[in-house]
Amino acid sequence: MRTCFLSALVLFTCTSFVISSEATPENETKVCVVSELPVDSQQLVLNFNRAPLAPLALARLPVGSITPQGWLRHQLELQAQGMHGRLTECSDFLKWEGNGWVEPSGRSGWEELPYWLKGYGDLGYVLHDEKIIKEARRWIEAILATQQPDGWFGPAGLRKSLKGQADMWPHMPVLNALQSYYEFSGDARVLKFMLNYSRWQNTLPPKSFSAGYWPRMRFGDNLETVYWLYNRTGEPWLLDLAKKIHENMADWTGGVPDRLWHNVNFAECFREPAEYGMQARQPKFLAATERNYEMMMGLYGQFPGGGFAGDEICRKGHGDPRQGFETCAMVEFIHSFQMLERISGNPLWADRCEQIAFNSLPAALTPDLKALHYLTGANMVQLDRKNKAPGINNKGTMLSYSPYKAYRCCQHNHGMGWPYYAEELWLRTADGGLMASLYAASEVTAKVGKSGDEVRIVQETDYPFGDTIAMKISAAKPVSFSLYLRLPAWVKKATLQVNGRDMAVDAKPLAYVAIDRTWQDGDRLTLQLPMQVDVKKWTKNKDSVSIAYGPLEFSLKIGERWVRYGGSDAWPEWEVYPTTPWNYGLALDPPNFEVVRKPGALAAQPFTPETAPIEIRLKARRVPAWSADKNGLAEVLPQSPVKSDEPEATVTLIPMGAARLRISAFPTVAPTTPPPAKKP
Repeated sequence: MRTCFLSALVLFTCTSFVISSEATPENETKVCVVSELPVDSQQLVLNFNRAPLAPLALARLPVGSITPQGWLRHQLELQAQGMHGRLTECSDFLKWEGNGWVEPSGRSGWEELPYWLKGYGDLGYVLHDEKIIKEARRWIEAILATQQPDGWFGPAGLRKSLKGQADMWPHMPVLNALQSYYEFSGDARVLKFMLNYSRWQNTLPPKSFSAGYWPRMRFGDNLETVYWLYNRTGEPWLLDLAKKIHENMADWTGGVPDRLWHNVNFAECFREPAEYGMQARQPKFLAATERNYEMMMGLYGQFPGGGFAGDEICRKGHGDPRQGFETCAMVEFIHSFQMLERISGNPLWADRCEQIAFNSLPAALTPDLKALHYLTGANMVQLDRKNKAPGINNKGTMLSYSPYKAYRCCQHNHGMGWPYYAEELWLRTADGGLMASLYAASEVTAKVGKSGDEVRIVQETDYPFGDTIAMKISAAKPVSFSLYLRLPAWVKKATLQVNGRDMAVDAKPLAYVAIDRTWQDGDRLTLQLPMQVDVKKWTKNKDSVSIAYGPLEFSLKIGERWVRYGGSDAWPEWEVYPTTPWNYGLALDPPNFEVVRKPGALAAQPFTPETAPIEIRLKARRVPAWSADKNGLAEVLPQSPVKSDEPEATVTLIPMGAARLRISAFPTVAPTTPPPAKKP
C-alpha cells in the first residue's frame, strides 16, 4: 500500500501493481477506490468552468466523440427509423411552409419544433447519420436566418405574447440544439448568434424573467446555456445575465415553487439551484437541489422505476404506483441527472439516470419506437384509449400507444432521451483522464493526459443485462492518464483485471475505481460488478415490495394482447390488454428466488417480454380483492401483508423496461397458517 497519486481525493484504498517482471514507471499500475474526484482548480480546461465559476470534476466530451454499440445503438437506430426520426410525417407542427421558426411572420409555433430539433440533431450526431444531420442543419440554418438586429429570433408572435412580454421558453430548447450543433460542427456563427440573443436578454428589465408560467419555471434551461456560452467566450456580462435570471425566475432554492406540482417542470427545473451554485459558490444551492429531489421522491416516488406519481400534476393522496409519469419527464430527468453528476461529482446521480433509462423509458414506447404513450406507471394493467379520470389527473387518451395523440410535448420531446444518454457514457475528468460513467457497449475517442495524446477505448458489455465490462485501449504511443470506473450503489463487491492480472479492489458503493497507468496500445481491463436479487420495501406505500437485480427492477410478466385501433399501416395506434392474471401478492416468507438467464447472444431489442434476457421466478398467491377499477386501472395497493387463501403458484418477473403491462410494486401475502393437527 502507498499514497495514491490522486492526493486531492478522499481515499478508501490505494494499491500499486507491477504488471511485468521488472518494475518501471511505464508498467506500474496504481488502483484506488475514491469517493471524490479531482477538480480543475486552475480552471484552464474548456468545459470545466471558467473562473469565477466553481471548478468542476467532470465534463462532457465533444458531441460525436462517443459511438454507442450493442443494444443502445439499436435503440437509437430504431428511433431514427421510427416516430422521432420521421416525425415530420406525423406532426403538423413540423411542417416547413409557414413555420414561424423558418418565417417569423408565419405560424407562431411554440415548443414543438424546438423540442424535436433538440433531440433530432443529437440523434444524427451520435449515429453519424448524414441524412439526419443534413435535415437538422436545414432547420438550424433557417433559425439562424431569423435573427433580428437586436438579437431576437424565431416567431414574431412570441415576442409580446405574455401580456406584452416575450415568451422565451421555446427559445431555450433551440439554444440547447445550437449548443450540440456547435460542438459537433464548430460553426462559429452559433456563438455570435447566441451572444446576440443573450445581449438582447440582458437589456430586459428584471420583470421579463418572471413573465409567463412556463418560462418563469424553466429559466434554469436558459441558465445552463448562459454558462456554456460564458465558458467559450469569457464575456463577463453573461454572469450578470445569469444572476438576473436566477433572481427573477421562480425560486427553486426555497422549495418547489410550482403551485401545480407539474411533473415535467419538476424533472426539468429542480436542478436550477445546483446550476446557479456554480456561480454563487455556496453549498446551500446544491443542497437545495438535493432537498427538492428527496422531498418529491419521498412524497410521490415510493415505487420502483425512478419516476414519481405526477400524471401530469402531483395530487395529495395520489401516490400509488398506478399513477403515471410523463415520457417528457423521463427524458428531462435523464438530462438533469447527467448535469448533476457533472456539477457535483456524485455518482448517485448516474445511478438515478440508469434507473429511469433502463426501467421506465423503454416501456414508454412500442418496441419498434413508432408510437408512445403520454404516461407510464409502475403498475399498469390495461393500456387502452379510454379516459382514466379521475384516477389519472388528465382527461383523454393517456395510456394507449400513438404517434399522433401522445400529447404535443411528449410527441416532440421524447427523442432527446437516448441520444443524451449515449453522449454521456464517457466523461472527461479534470486531471486529464476519462471516466466510464454509464456502462454500455461503445467506442470513445478523446485526448488525455498532460500531453493531450489521443486514445480510443472500446467497451464491450451487455450491461445492464450482464455484469462484465471489458475495455481495450488503443493509442499510437504510450500515454499516461487516469481511467475511472463508477461503482453503483447496489455493488457489494467488484473484481478488476488489467491485462489478465487481478487488481485488488475494495469496492465501496457510490465510489470510483481510479486506475493510473502509462497505457500501452492493446492494454485490456475487465471490470465485473456481480448482481444479486434485492427486495425493496416501500414502507410509505402500504409496505409494498419490489424486486431488483443490479440496476434492473422487475415486473410481473403479463400476457399482452395488442389491438390496433387507428392510425395508418405505417403509423398504427395500439391498445394493450392483459391475457393473464396480474393481481398477485408475493410470498416472501421465506424468500426463494430463481434467476434464469436465457442462453445465446443478447437480442438487439431486449426490452420485450419475449426477448428479455433475464427472468426471476418466485412464489406468489392471487389476491382476489385487488382488481381493476371500472376504467381499467389497477386499484390502489392493499396494505401488506394481505391475507389470501389462493393456492401458491410460481410467477415470472421480467425487467420493467421490457414490460408494457406491468405490476412492479407488489403487496406481500401473509404466510398461511397450517391446519391444527388432528387429535389421535
